[in-house]
Amino acid sequence: MGDKGRDNHSEVTDFILVGIRVRPELHSLLFLLFLVIYGMVLVGNLSMIGIIVTDSRLNTPMYFFLGNLSIIDLSYCTVIVPKAMVNILLQKKTISFAGCVTQLFLYALFMVTEAFVLAAMAYDRFIAICNPLLYSVRMSRSVCIRLVAGSYLCGWVSSILQISVTFSMSFCASRVIDHFYCDSNPIEKISCSNVFINKMVSLSLAIVIILPTIIVIVVSYIYIVSTVLKIPSTEGKKKAFSTCSSHLGVVSLLYGTVSFVYLTPPNNPELRKVASVCYILFTPMLNPLIYSLRNKDVKDAMRKVLWKKKVLL
Repeated sequence: MGDKGRDNHSEVTDFILVGIRVRPELHSLLFLLFLVIYGMVLVGNLSMIGIIVTDSRLNTPMYFFLGNLSIIDLSYCTVIVPKAMVNILLQKKTISFAGCVTQLFLYALFMVTEAFVLAAMAYDRFIAICNPLLYSVRMSRSVCIRLVAGSYLCGWVSSILQISVTFSMSFCASRVIDHFYCDSNPIEKISCSNVFINKMVSLSLAIVIILPTIIVIVVSYIYIVSTVLKIPSTEGKKKAFSTCSSHLGVVSLLYGTVSFVYLTPPNNPELRKVASVCYILFTPMLNPLIYSLRNKDVKDAMRKVLWKKKVLL
């Protein structure tokens, strides 16, 4: 059986990505949509990273996490979108076996890392509001670096497990992946192996990864709300909640779109592709907007940069 699995792997040198099914005359419009949104993702996240790096007022734990969030959003979008755009225009929509493994590995890595970084940001807000006197100790630079490094480590371990079980399968039935990128679910559908172990590993990873991050976020905000409600002044409550509103918006956007992707009925692949577009393109496009429009420090930093450019011109 093992020899048969190895033979099947040696035969598969590439996969065919079906992509999003639209009429041929709409291919150019779809490409333009991807191009415009991806351009906005690049501009928004690179601008956010640049502002955080150059403005000394944003040298705080919250913006350290936000800068890493922008790097992650930019990275997983770049892993998928350029290849998808090329395939929209080409008749031969192929991806090499190694390319597919790499794409799934990086996608899973950044997706899991983002979940842990958002949990770290919730913990940061909890310490800032509920234990402000201990904030400089609990959220020191070294602690923040360890939290981000731990997030990447969790993403790396889960990605290794995911690709190990996914690409240990035999692909003797087909090499046509009904998606616009390499994802574990559509890859399992073209395998002639028993996918029970794959399903169990995916479920275990979801329980081990998603559940703890959600628990950290929910518990942190329970304590935050409880603390804020004890603040006597309305202005104080408003100020405290304003520091959390952007993070809550990003968390809601991420988990909302991910739920849309994975709760979509498997017998409706086109709807799942649309849901994936929402997560892969719209989430990283909207995250910088949420933080820049709802955050006074970021808006002030942006005005400062724009004013400097105006003076130079």
